[in-house]
Amino acid sequence: MKLQKDFYTRANVVQIAQELLGKYLYTSVDGMLTGGMIVETEAYSGENDRACHAHLNRRTARTEIMYHEGGVAYVYLVYGIYNLFNIITNVEGKADAVLIRAIQPETGVEEMLLRRNMQIIKPNLTAGPGVLSIALGINRNHYGEDLTGNTIWLEDKGVTVAPENMMTVPRVGIDYAGDDALLPWRFYIKGNKWISRK
Repeated sequence: MKLQKDFYTRANVVQIAQELLGKYLYTSVDGMLTGGMIVETEAYSGENDRACHAHLNRRTARTEIMYHEGGVAYVYLVYGIYNLFNIITNVEGKADAVLIRAIQPETGVEEMLLRRNMQIIKPNLTAGPGVLSIALGINRNHYGEDLTGNTIWLEDKGVTVAPENMMTVPRVGIDYAGDDALLPWRFYIKGNKWISRK
């Protein structure tokens, strides 16, 4: 079942980031269907999180999409190389987002290998937000994409991650955020080989 707006527009971004574990992320790009199960996420809150691009209500050309109603894509470039895929959550005017850090690839694996210039399937195929976007064909042209549409979407297939199998740790690469860097807002499925390496 495809996730609808009411999943994304809830107020608690941390809860949404947790509930996204076990959901399935799909893309249909250039006629190719690719996707898999989400195994790692990070939550960001514009209101009270110095690690968030929209902290203190910062509005720029890049962050403007964060203030839209939840259920759209926020894609931005890091290191001049990688496009990172985020899901905007909450209601219009509240700039919250969930970064998808890793999936367990299941659909269109051959296409993912081609996009990643890899010969054999290994965990680094989709383990990490930058390579994940490459594998799924996500780029900045998908900035603002409606996640209830037919290009990028998420599905609930009835997978529930038990609390004892959900790891809760600080996020990665945000030392500039001071005390907020210590917030335990990174979530991943315990023992899953597809999660990213710190």
